[in-house]
Amino acid sequence: MYTKSAAFYDAIYSFKDYAGEAAQLHSIIARHKLSAGSRLLDVACGTGRHIHAMRSLGYDAEGIDLDENLLAFARQRNPAVRFHCADMIDFRLPHAFDAVTCLFSAIGYTKTAARMRDAIASMAAHLLPGGVLIIEPWFSPSDSLDRVGQMSVDLPDLKLARIVNVQINGTAYVAYFHYLVGRRDGVDYLVERHELGLFTNDEYRGAFEAAGLRTTHDPKGFGRGLWIGIKPMN
Repeated sequence: MYTKSAAFYDAIYSFKDYAGEAAQLHSIIARHKLSAGSRLLDVACGTGRHIHAMRSLGYDAEGIDLDENLLAFARQRNPAVRFHCADMIDFRLPHAFDAVTCLFSAIGYTKTAARMRDAIASMAAHLLPGGVLIIEPWFSPSDSLDRVGQMSVDLPDLKLARIVNVQINGTAYVAYFHYLVGRRDGVDYLVERHELGLFTNDEYRGAFEAAGLRTTHDPKGFGRGLWIGIKPMN
C-alpha cells in the first residue's frame, strides 16, 4: 500500500486534526462503553497518530497494521506502545479491549463485502463484554466520487505534488497515486496502486449485526460518518 510514500505520509495528511478526532472518539466511547477499563486497539493504525492522541487522554493503547513501513513510524512516535503487524481480516491477539477503532476509512482496504464482514467479526471478537467498536467508513457505491485529485506539500526540505487518478469498476475503487517528490538530493517520481471496496450502509450494518453488536450510525462523524457497535454484557 504505502510502500513508497510512508516517509512522507504524515506530511501529506498534516491537515488532519488528530487531537480533535481523539476528543470526539473519547466522547463516543464514554457515552457507549459499558466495560470498566480503558484498553484500546487501533486497527490499521498507520503511523500511530490517533494512538498518540488517545494515550494523552488516558487510554492504554495498542495498534495493528499490515504495512511495516507505516508501523516503523508508529513505533518511533510511540516507543512505549505495543504494535502488531497483522491483517485486519483475520488477526488474533491474546487479549481483548474496551474499545477497538478502525479510522480514516481504512476498512475500505478489505476490498470486498465478504472480507469487510470478516474484518468486523475479527474486531468484534477482540472486544470485552460491554466494549465499543468504532469504524470510519469509506465511500459507498452511490456516492459521486472525483476521478482525479491533487494535493501538495510545501516544507523547507520537502516539496511534493500528488495526483490521484481513480478508476471505478462496480464496487472496486482503484486509485493510482502519482508522486513528484523534491528533496535536497534530487527529485523522484513514484507511483502506488491502492484498491478499496465501496460498501453500502446496509452492508456495514449487516456486518456489525452479524458480529453480535448493538449498532448505531453517526452520519456525520469526522466527515464520512461513523459506525458504532456495542458488545452486549452477556
